[in-house]
Amino acid sequence: MKFPYPVRYWLFAFPFVTLLLVALVAAGSGLAQVTGSSQSSAQDSSSADDKKADKSDKSSEPATVKLQIHVSSKKDDKPISEASVYVRFNQSGGFLRHDKMAELDLKTNQDGNVKVPAIPQGKIMIQVIAKGWHTYGQWHDVDKPEQLIEIKLEAPAHWY
Repeated sequence: MKFPYPVRYWLFAFPFVTLLLVALVAAGSGLAQVTGSSQSSAQDSSSADDKKADKSDKSSEPATVKLQIHVSSKKDDKPISEASVYVRFNQSGGFLRHDKMAELDLKTNQDGNVKVPAIPQGKIMIQVIAKGWHTYGQWHDVDKPEQLIEIKLEAPAHWY
């Protein structure tokens, strides 16, 4: 007996057919559960789910920190202006509810200060790059609502 299509076509279609059958069975069992329950119990369960969702929304909001970073020289404590400051932190709610790394790119003002918008508390990476200075990079734990971080940059070694 000869099949109208080669075997490779059937092997390709098998996972899709299986997935379709599983979806139909799951949809049928879901309908049976909804129609088999009474109207009042469905309302009770939906209101209980809403209360749980409200509580989880409030508890899932991470505490934030208003961060200020001051960049100066290690030798004479003069502020370093126009330094690039990169702040990396974990941000919740990424793909499949996994945390993702977010980054802010900022520059210091004439006083060597940077005000970082509200970010979640926890571990953050701060990197500072300034022309004529050694690059700085370090992880910091921030756990207060407002925090000041002092960063001292070293001058590079002179080559003659």
